[in-house]
Amino acid sequence: MSVPFHYVDLRTFCYETEDETRVERALRHYLPTDFEVERAETTGFHGDRIVVLSARVERADDVRFVLDRLREGADIERIRAELDERIDENCSLFVHLDKQAAYRGETRLGSGIALRAKVEAYPAKKETAVENAREALS
Repeated sequence: MSVPFHYVDLRTFCYETEDETRVERALRHYLPTDFEVERAETTGFHGDRIVVLSARVERADDVRFVLDRLREGADIERIRAELDERIDENCSLFVHLDKQAAYRGETRLGSGIALRAKVEAYPAKKETAVENAREALS
C-alpha cells in the first residue's frame, strides 16, 4: 500500500522543569524503534533552557508506523472531519498530540507534540491533499 505523504515531522519541547529522557520517550511513542531524534538547545524568553527534540520520518514503512500510531488512539474521526482546517495551502497536515499521554504509551489529541505531514497531491492543491489525507487516514 502506498503512503500519500512525502514525510512526517514530529517536534516537542523539553522545558527546564521536565526530564529530557521522559520527553524523548514521549516523542519516541510515534517513531519506529531506534529512530534518530535530533536535539537542539535554545533559550526561552526568560533565559530558561529549552531543548527541542525532533524527527523527520521519510521512508514509506516509517511513515506507515507513524500513521498507524495516529490511527490507534488519536480521535481519527475528528481529525478526518477537520482536514479542511488541518491542511494548509502548502498541502501540510497539522495535528497536535498530548505529550503526557504519549509518555504513557497512549495516542491522544492534545498539546505538547506537533506533527506536520506533507501530503502528496498532484496537482499540489489543498483540495487534492485533503482527499488524499482522508483516504490515508481511513
